Amino acid sequence: MQRHNPIPALLAGLISLVLLAGCAASPPPAAGDSPIESSYRIGPGDGLQIYVRNNPDLTMQVPVRPDGNISIPLVESMAAAGKTPQVLADDLEESLGTYIRDPIVTVIVTNFVGTYADQVRVVGEAARPQSMPYREGMTLLDVMINVGGLTQFAAGNRAKLVRETGEEGETSYGVNLQDLLNGEIDNNVPVHPGDVIIIPRTYF
Repeated sequence: MQRHNPIPALLAGLISLVLLAGCAASPPPAAGDSPIESSYRIGPGDGLQIYVRNNPDLTMQVPVRPDGNISIPLVESMAAAGKTPQVLADDLEESLGTYIRDPIVTVIVTNFVGTYADQVRVVGEAARPQSMPYREGMTLLDVMINVGGLTQFAAGNRAKLVRETGEEGETSYGVNLQDLLNGEIDNNVPVHPGDVIIIPRTYF
C-alpha cells in the first residue's frame, strides 16, 4: 500500500501562513521589470496654468473639476483628467481653432494630484496616511518621508505593498519599513503608480 507523504501539504500550509502574515513575501520587482509610464496624467483636483499665446484674455489658472473637466472662455467644458498636459494643450488648440487663427496653447500643472491610477496610497499606521501623486523614480523611502514615517504602534516590518499586475490581478509583497527607516537601505525598493502600502498595527 502506498503511503501518503504529508510533507507537501505541510509546506503548502506553512507558505499560506507566511503569506497571510506578510512577513516573508518576495520584495517588489525592480522598476525595469515592467515599463512605467512616466508622463504625468492630469487628475481631478489638479491646478492648471493655461497659456494661449498672444491671447491674454484666455491665459488663466483653472482647476480640474471633480468630473475631470475644465472650462475656459470659448471652451465651455473639456475633459482633462487622464490626459498629459501636451495632449490637453493639443485638444485646446483644436477647439480654439474655431475662433482663433492658429492658436498655440501651453498647459502647466501647478498643483499636482494626478489620476487615481497614478497615485500611491499609504494606509494604516503611518504618521500621515495619504494618497500622493507618483513621480518618476519614486521609491519606498520617498513615500515614507512624505507620510512622516511610522506611528509608535506600527508593525513596520509586517507591512505590505499591493500592486496591480495586469491580468494577474493584485500581488502583495512584504516590505520591511521599520528596517528601512532604521537605515537598512537594502529594503528600499521602487514603487509604481497605483501601489497601495498597508501598515498594520502591532499585536499588543
